[in-house]
Amino acid sequence: MTVALPTGTNVYGRQLLVGRDEPIIDPDIGILDAHMHMFDRPAAGDRPALRYLLDEYLADAGAGHRIIASVYVEIMAFARRDGPEVLRPLGEIEFANGIGAIAASGVYGDCRACAGIVGYADLRLGDQVAVLLDRAIEAAPERFRGIRQCTNFDTTEAPYRFITNRPPRGVMQSPGFRPGFKHLVKRGLTFDAAMFHHQLQDVIDLADAFPDATIVLNHCGHALAMDLDERGRAELFRQWRELMIKVARRPNVYCKIGGMGLPMWGFRFEERQDPIGYLELATTWRPWVETSIEAFGAKRCMMESNYPPDGRSAGFVPLWNALKHIVRAASREDKAALFHDTAANVYRIQLPGLAQAP
Repeated sequence: MTVALPTGTNVYGRQLLVGRDEPIIDPDIGILDAHMHMFDRPAAGDRPALRYLLDEYLADAGAGHRIIASVYVEIMAFARRDGPEVLRPLGEIEFANGIGAIAASGVYGDCRACAGIVGYADLRLGDQVAVLLDRAIEAAPERFRGIRQCTNFDTTEAPYRFITNRPPRGVMQSPGFRPGFKHLVKRGLTFDAAMFHHQLQDVIDLADAFPDATIVLNHCGHALAMDLDERGRAELFRQWRELMIKVARRPNVYCKIGGMGLPMWGFRFEERQDPIGYLELATTWRPWVETSIEAFGAKRCMMESNYPPDGRSAGFVPLWNALKHIVRAASREDKAALFHDTAANVYRIQLPGLAQAP
């Protein structure tokens, strides 16, 4: 049974009383939300049930910002219960494709949720992933665009309080990973890279080994800054910045701007019970956002909500207001790239609404 949330909260219990009342910044900007999830998880132990499906996303997308479409990114949900292990991720891809078809019907409004799909594959299986990729293309030819395999690893236990599916150590160093990765490149599929900042050398090495691959770095390189004091955070920012600049020298790597509502950044918004407005979010996130965009350039960056996980810290309305506020001085062309063009190009999404978006 799903736990009933207090009025004015999202799926993670974040207070939204202020967020829903905020004026929408630049309401005419069309947004292709480059990274979102859906799941329906039953209660387990002391963990309450969590549900975030099409109704919940459309409620957020319809709260004021002009969300034209979204890219569904795997969260290891709805996998097949049986059959060959390598093919079980097809269940999630088929689920997302069904949601995409429902949204594309227009019955529930103009937002084309799941217009692009990034599924899961265990690339450690090497050549075995070829059959999964072909089946995924066959199952969702208009939406399946690539895969993500999270490799977030740290020697401490702190971040795993917030990670449902804990990746093993050394995923990218496994013997099968690069043989499996070759099958992505051969089919023109993208790879979403999700890791902590101290693992960014893995992305650099991968991009150099496969210059024809399209790699999308998730969550601004996801700096792991939990439990650090002011001096420790300053040093971490310096290290992260140097690594991001180094990654950005690889022209086949793109960057998703967002994910900073995750607790691993150490901002501690998830500990707050009061509503958090966009100005406070923008002030905290600005150095990380601006550094990422300066490193990669607007044409290689795309804005993401990372909802609902970022809902631990930020309401959907103030999240997008914060991102818009941070780049308020950007040119019209750069805003178009950040909020829809880059994601549309990378994930090959064509929607009539994007042509009219500022």
